[in-house]
Amino acid sequence: MQPLRKPSRRRAGSHLPQETHETALHAIRTMLRGRTGYDAFPVSFRLIVLDTKLSVTRALQCLLANNVVSAPLWNSDKSAFAGMLTVLDIIHLIQYYYKLASDTDVNYDNIKKDVERLPLESLREIEKELGVAQPTLLSEHPNASIFDAAKLLIQTHARRLPLLDRDSETGHEVIVSVLTQYRLLKFVSMNCPSEIQQLNHTLRKLKIGTYVSPAGSSTRTFDPIATATLDTPVFDVVQMFSERSISAVPIVNEEGIVVDMYETVDVLTLVRLGVYLNLDLTVGEALKTRSPDFLGVVICTASDSLRTLLELIKKRRVHRLVVVEGEEEERNGGRKGRLLGIITLSDVLRYIIGEVDIAEEP
Repeated sequence: MQPLRKPSRRRAGSHLPQETHETALHAIRTMLRGRTGYDAFPVSFRLIVLDTKLSVTRALQCLLANNVVSAPLWNSDKSAFAGMLTVLDIIHLIQYYYKLASDTDVNYDNIKKDVERLPLESLREIEKELGVAQPTLLSEHPNASIFDAAKLLIQTHARRLPLLDRDSETGHEVIVSVLTQYRLLKFVSMNCPSEIQQLNHTLRKLKIGTYVSPAGSSTRTFDPIATATLDTPVFDVVQMFSERSISAVPIVNEEGIVVDMYETVDVLTLVRLGVYLNLDLTVGEALKTRSPDFLGVVICTASDSLRTLLELIKKRRVHRLVVVEGEEEERNGGRKGRLLGIITLSDVLRYIIGEVDIAEEP
């Protein structure tokens, strides 16, 4: 198990006036309205597109070989974009076949063969069988403003947005790139350095993220945050991923101290090792198979500033932060390191863009 690694950070106060903070946010939003998806493209990137006729097994091999966790889907019959393949699709697939094997006399070997032959286009039928929400077929033009793209991500609760154009000769759709929440927030951090320096209000003051309710804190259930322990069966966590549409679960000990994180990408490791049909193993056992390049759990406290968080996103490939009790909570009877909340990139993006259903600023 990898040790927790705290990011290097400075404590930021809230001495700047509210007007300065709001002025910085307004400037960031104005910048995003004036820039397009093309501006957010990295200098060099590769785009992997998977045909919906491809088998799930071949698609997973492609993802793992290229060290990516998602890819656009292409319907070759219609010459059209067909959505995104994400880790959550694989989670649903595993959940479906695991339940099938548990509820029937179907042989595991036969199920494995079914999985190997299953085409990607059949994944949506499995989601219907499970009764989980199907992903929206959303996209945006790369010439659209980054602000509008961000609003679409917020409205649809998506983590990535395909950027589509049309071939001028055939009129067929062309997948140009994929704009992710991480890429968008890193773009903000790189292009608004002076504005970022003014975002000194604390995460507690800004109420960014999801936090343990007072009742949950007293009973150690951590509601509404889904958690697990090292002894929790992996399948129980897989169900949390599927039913809640989340991508990570904090691992806590008996005192509520955060000791690790189990992520949907960790399930891909089980798939690669061929043990995804044996999900009775515990989280602790599963984490032993984790890739050695795992960077550790990124933690913060509610006293950290939004500036610190955005600077961290610029430096590291951060997808979520676990908020733990710090010195302030400890002075009030808390326990340092105990789970307090979780902040996702969706939370950060939603705050920076603002409420998407209100009138846009002039």
